[in-house]
Amino acid sequence: MPANILVVEDEPSIQELIAASLHHAGHRVLRADSAEEAAHLVNQTLPDVILLDWMLPGISGVQYARRLRAEERTRDLPVILLTARGEEHDKVAGLEAGADDYLTKPFSPKELLARIKAVLRRRAPQMTEDCVDVDGLRVDPITHRVYGNGRPLDLGPTEFRLLHFFMTHPERVHSRAMLLDQVWGDHIFVEERTVDVHIRRLRASLEPTGHDRLIQTVRGSGYRFSTQPE
Repeated sequence: MPANILVVEDEPSIQELIAASLHHAGHRVLRADSAEEAAHLVNQTLPDVILLDWMLPGISGVQYARRLRAEERTRDLPVILLTARGEEHDKVAGLEAGADDYLTKPFSPKELLARIKAVLRRRAPQMTEDCVDVDGLRVDPITHRVYGNGRPLDLGPTEFRLLHFFMTHPERVHSRAMLLDQVWGDHIFVEERTVDVHIRRLRASLEPTGHDRLIQTVRGSGYRFSTQPE
């Protein structure tokens, strides 16, 4: 599934090579030459992954990774650190700063794409193309089809994204604000009650096979996808 990837790299030739590889793989690319410029872009639109060079002018990549992990909005944002420093203590320092993975230069485009896919599977499974099956409910993100006990179910595009997010993050309570950020995008400004409308539509679509019971309301907190009784 295409992802929005922010490449933070001050070496133009390396930045161009990475961007070309990502474009070729179908991803959308944002670029920054410094941590300051990256912070500005992240404030505007939250990317799905950040490829972050260690040695940057001004604030280093490691320092910026710590800042990302310290802020609630970017705490779970997947970060892959790119560096020419391959010593074990350097890798440990990068991971302890909050990076999800560490890639030593030079690296191949194939390895980079594999690392991105692996990080997304761990940190943002809703961005992958893997089918999700829970209690007889199946979502296929490639074909955008949903089946309940083998029976096709008709969902609108927003309800599909909402269900896919729920199923890839089961048993967690999600506030309306969190769902708006993750499903609609944090750059979209709509009222939180909009979530309630789409939850009702989603439940109605799942009702024929009884899977509407999996979408649970947690009073005062938000919603949860769970196979456990409320």
